[in-house]
Amino acid sequence: MNLRTVGIRLGLETLYFTGAWKLFGPLSSGIGTIFTMHHVRPARAEAFQPNALLEIEPAFLETLIEYLRYKKVDMVSLAEAKRRLREQDYAKRFVAFTLDDGYRDNLEFAYPIFKKHGVPAALFIATSFADKLGLLWWIALERVIAATDRIALEVDGKSRFFDCANPGAKQNAYNQMYWWLRGLDDERELRRIVTDLCERYGVDPLGPCKELCMDWTEIGQLAADPLITIGAHSVNHYMLKKWDTASVQKEMVQSASVIEKALGKKPVDFTYPVGDKTSADARDFALATEAGYELAVTTRPGVVFPEHREHMTALPRVSLNGNFQALRYADVLRSGVPFSLPRGLRRLDVA
Repeated sequence: MNLRTVGIRLGLETLYFTGAWKLFGPLSSGIGTIFTMHHVRPARAEAFQPNALLEIEPAFLETLIEYLRYKKVDMVSLAEAKRRLREQDYAKRFVAFTLDDGYRDNLEFAYPIFKKHGVPAALFIATSFADKLGLLWWIALERVIAATDRIALEVDGKSRFFDCANPGAKQNAYNQMYWWLRGLDDERELRRIVTDLCERYGVDPLGPCKELCMDWTEIGQLAADPLITIGAHSVNHYMLKKWDTASVQKEMVQSASVIEKALGKKPVDFTYPVGDKTSADARDFALATEAGYELAVTTRPGVVFPEHREHMTALPRVSLNGNFQALRYADVLRSGVPFSLPRGLRRLDVA
């Protein structure tokens, strides 16, 4: 567990056990919470799991759903969340579940839980992933580091060597390379570098996509259930802020078109790949509206407030993070306090 994770956990524990989340909750909790998930699958045994934050266990998801039902929290579809915002129906706070990318474990492990409990969920599909042509570069990078004891890489014009001899060294190497790559202005360069690393160290760059993502037949099985909403997640999972306007428009429009042709229904909801401030901003929020989306969600952390009615393509979400699988953390996060206090109780983050 890295220091950042330890610090976040300490903050959540402090808010919970001091009762601060309850004290400030009435000012911070808004009208609802949109949860975001990626993988839902049983825990893995590998010591090196740099992307563990992107996966939760099925048992935790089911326990959370049962707990929310016990607490009489409305678990609603995105369509119902939109209705409540548009009609200013704030009588009860809600929770909506969303899952990004289109992983097969969503079908194998998450869907049976939603079905069992009659809880709606939205799946956002990156269409190149369903076509088995997408580069899940963060997982490809993980596989490169897992496969070798030492990596040579040119970083900012200088040759560097990364020790990958043990799990701790691998984690350190991943953190350094991942965040350097995320910081590059040109995402084409990021993808070129990861693809080159895969070729040099014997890793199939498309392997993660081929192995982990659903195909259109599997997505169709989910789309046939009224509980499941299929939304768009771009074509290539680009960090849209790093691309020109024409490319962003193409990603948004083409992904909706591909989904409509594959499933017979055009999606009206969108989620921005990666989705933080470095990956989506006000230009992209406006482009989502122009592309015909009724709602779009970010990964900017926060809960939904009535004021978001005027910013339907810039909605915040709360991550169900694999490092924080405890009901008390979910309570604190739904209170909105961890997000509002650092912002001085400011409700919106939509610029």
